[in-house]
Amino acid sequence: MRYFLELAYNGKNYFGYQIQPNQISVQEVIEDRLSKILRKKISIVGAGRTDAGVHAKKMYIHFDYEEELDVDLIKKLNSFLPKDIAVYRLFLMDDDAHARFDATSRSYNYFLSPVKDPFLFESAWNFHRSLDIEKMNNAAKLLIKKGDFGSFAKLHTDVKTNICDVTAAFWRKNENGQLIFEITADRFLRNMVRAIVGTLVDIGLGKISIEEFSEIIEQKQRSSAGASAPAHGLYLVDVQYPKELFKNEFK
Repeated sequence: MRYFLELAYNGKNYFGYQIQPNQISVQEVIEDRLSKILRKKISIVGAGRTDAGVHAKKMYIHFDYEEELDVDLIKKLNSFLPKDIAVYRLFLMDDDAHARFDATSRSYNYFLSPVKDPFLFESAWNFHRSLDIEKMNNAAKLLIKKGDFGSFAKLHTDVKTNICDVTAAFWRKNENGQLIFEITADRFLRNMVRAIVGTLVDIGLGKISIEEFSEIIEQKQRSSAGASAPAHGLYLVDVQYPKELFKNEFK
């Protein structure tokens, strides 16, 4: 039977989600704990591959197990996982449901703190210079399309296409005065959100114009865009799937 787990993690202590040689990863830790609890080798597949230091407020993984599970698995996993990984929900799925390929959209938030805050320096980009948010939002509108986002993609990756369908991209302020960039697409390229944020900040600083931002998108060259924003400000916040894939949630 195929199961989905909904989970969250603080990425500070991990070299990204995906298993890496000689580096600790979120995938490695979860597979280890699941295998010990279920007493057999368990392999998991995630909805995405967050980079080193990036967090997830909502991530899904799938795994196969021949016996029927129940909500007790969540309790056992949470007691066995480190404090920076938490499991929230368990679902029985269609047998061919896939955490990565069946996802219809993914959403990220990037947090930028305009004031020095001793409680936020590890969870947001502390950026103390004045930014033109209106210009940044006008530029972000140019991202809302289906197109080639190679200008914001990490070089030398194994992806077959840089085409993404971005359906939302905008900046807002929260009650703490933080700036939050929200973006939703069917898929994301490695480093894409951080490269976009870094380039939009250049617009907010007046280093480049909205017209130049449009040209950067069209050039499809990573060297054209700005520097990537720090990893610790980025959060995967949502992944959406067709509802018909979910057969049962264990409560």
